[in-house]
Amino acid sequence: MMGPRKKAAHAKILGMKNIARFCFVVLLTSAIASAQNGRVTLYANTAFDGRGNVLHNVRIAVIDGKITSVEEMRKGGDRGPSDYDLGSLTVMPGWIDSHTHPTWHFGPNGHFGEKDESPERATIEAQGNLWRTLQAGFTTIQSLGSPEDKPLRDAINNGVIPGPRLLTAINPLTDDKLTPDQIREFVRKVKADGADVLKIFASRSIRQGGGQTLSNEQLKAACDEARAQGLRSVVHAYKEAVKASSDAGCTEVEHGSLTTDEDLQTMAKDGVWFDPQVGLVIHNYLDHKQQFLGAPGYTEEGFAKMQEVLPLNVQMFKRALATPGLRIVFGTDAVAGADGRNAEEFIYRVQDGGQEPMAAMVSAQSVAAQAMRLENQIGSLATGMQADLIGLDGDPTKDITAVRHVKFVMRGGVVYRDDR
Repeated sequence: MMGPRKKAAHAKILGMKNIARFCFVVLLTSAIASAQNGRVTLYANTAFDGRGNVLHNVRIAVIDGKITSVEEMRKGGDRGPSDYDLGSLTVMPGWIDSHTHPTWHFGPNGHFGEKDESPERATIEAQGNLWRTLQAGFTTIQSLGSPEDKPLRDAINNGVIPGPRLLTAINPLTDDKLTPDQIREFVRKVKADGADVLKIFASRSIRQGGGQTLSNEQLKAACDEARAQGLRSVVHAYKEAVKASSDAGCTEVEHGSLTTDEDLQTMAKDGVWFDPQVGLVIHNYLDHKQQFLGAPGYTEEGFAKMQEVLPLNVQMFKRALATPGLRIVFGTDAVAGADGRNAEEFIYRVQDGGQEPMAAMVSAQSVAAQAMRLENQIGSLATGMQADLIGLDGDPTKDITAVRHVKFVMRGGVVYRDDR
């Protein structure tokens, strides 16, 4: 057994090795990026366009990170050479996860929320989460609340670290003691700080029963000011807070557990986007129960409540699918332990929730892009779009578990994975 000093030295060496390993990945991806500037061509026997259509015998041209043509060639015709022959894979636009938390991770002792962790280690953990998420086929994610997101977003945008395109709420609105005027001021500050979206907590955690925390007046002040500032507003809402968020003119409701059919219909009527979670987040919590227990808000009673709500979320999702006109996007609420496994939510949605596999794909492609107001940039396989493309070993419309087998990842014309 190693003594305390040797353990510390060993941990330091491991930490240095992890840093070196990650730096190597950064240098490697930077080299790939510089090598791939210019024209790249890809070929696919089968491709989904992100809007529900299947294409065959497709040649895709990419110049400087954007798709310049998508040509469905005559069967048996000469397709010519391609830089990437993806004939054996099912090719489609990269997935979009509307609800993530990439800075959440387990600390040095394996527990969530450890206070003695160094900032350097926390940064490396976040970068690792982003890398795993990108490798899993998610080329765009929306992180709903962490100040550390901003430098990560900027580092990705500047090519300093590899990762999915990152949108962030930076600081969520949580204080139910603020007056409407103070809430408007808070929203203006979030905008000035560089947030891409406003995250609002209108309910307690489901572990605490999910009751509404912000008044209808407070909610309206937040969502009205967000609109005035050009920000989308996404609301953590359960029970009665779902209808309150819709009535307040908010952009999107997250979670929606314990809501009624009438509330789902209200969201559909008001054109509110809905981001429910069927299985991944709660299953992840339950699988890592011992690592979360003891952190603020994580109690035995809270875990019992999550276990109780799990089947209710499946039923709620089925009711949401049956609600005419309700616009459902894909989001996982991936927390510590779930990064890189985001695609498991597709399986829960299809196998447990009854969603059609192609609809599940589209909810994480063109539909999610529209909800983020990025439909002219991402989410579709079409001319002028960002070259965010993934390839799966298998067809998820025939076997949804194919989403676990991502073999090719391109984001912005740069290939980050090629396991053909």
